[in-house]
Amino acid sequence: MRGLGVGVGLRGNMAGQGAERVNLLLLEGDGIGPEITAATLDVLRHVDARFGLALSFAHAQIGFAALEKTGTTFPDAVFEQARAADGIVLGPVSHNAYPPVAKGGLNPSGELRKRLDLFANIRPARTREGVEAPSRKAFDLVVVRENTEGFYADRSMFAGPGEFMPTPDLALATRKVTREASLRIARSAFDLARSRRKKVCVVHKANVLRLSDGLFLEATRAVARDYPDVAVEEQLVDAMAALLVRDASVYDVIVTTNMYGDILSDEAVELAGGLGLGASLNAGESHGMAQAQHGSAPSLTGLDVANPASLIGSAAMLLVWLAARTGRDSFVEAGNAIDQALDKTIAHAGTRTRDLGGTLGTKAFTAALIANIA
Repeated sequence: MRGLGVGVGLRGNMAGQGAERVNLLLLEGDGIGPEITAATLDVLRHVDARFGLALSFAHAQIGFAALEKTGTTFPDAVFEQARAADGIVLGPVSHNAYPPVAKGGLNPSGELRKRLDLFANIRPARTREGVEAPSRKAFDLVVVRENTEGFYADRSMFAGPGEFMPTPDLALATRKVTREASLRIARSAFDLARSRRKKVCVVHKANVLRLSDGLFLEATRAVARDYPDVAVEEQLVDAMAALLVRDASVYDVIVTTNMYGDILSDEAVELAGGLGLGASLNAGESHGMAQAQHGSAPSLTGLDVANPASLIGSAAMLLVWLAARTGRDSFVEAGNAIDQALDKTIAHAGTRTRDLGGTLGTKAFTAALIANIA
């Protein structure tokens, strides 16, 4: 699967255990989450049978469904299930609509990233045959985004939200950048580049944020010295946003801090054809989580029109990541088969969802994709 995700979490503890069961936890989320999670589960069940993966599936409630039953959108018991699972599939959540944290409104995505130390958010973006894309040239790149600190206020403090208002007319937010986190995300990016076209672009704003982005840049330069076979360039984040529009085809692996990576990865996948195609893997040393790049789209709930490709593609990335932990090539084969089936299904107008100019709904698209899995 184009080397996606295999540079993170290679030191798992399951290698060599043969066909032992691999436990996946599915968290449906809000809005269209249950529909696209069900579609993803159908695909995973198919490749489980086709490739002999020995998968087992568990389900737990998060989001508004959990809030109604337990008083919190992310119960402690669900976190314990996630920590014990071999992999997690997370549907989109409507966290902007949740009540305050004090009233149970935790963001499951952010909580899982922090508590499981899912430090690498790996987001591929590439043009696909048959999909009309704003980009004038075909491209295939990956944004490797630091996932546990940065401008996101919920990831900056041991206790408290990281945002505060000394007066009604003054709001402040903290930003955290550490050498350790910068070094490890850089290593993940360079490892990934070695399995692709051996090019890394480091994105920063050290000309203004001299201390925080300066530390990130210093760390990435230190890592780059250990990879003499990988070509390196550096770009300011504002220039990078323009350069992607100009010609994304020149880029291979982009590594950057949390918020820059969030923004640039959305831009890149839109240039490739839309957020509905944006797969995403959150990975650490011992845990991996598939997560669609888009949101919960509440207005589409229950209409059978949502495009499940993003979460299905994310699950394919998770399978590739699990290959290193299980020591089983069949997981790579399954992930590749899903990825190739996505290409084949999306390439034809008759088997696309409506957001890509087709006519199929969620269920029909999923059925067509499964039929295309070799």
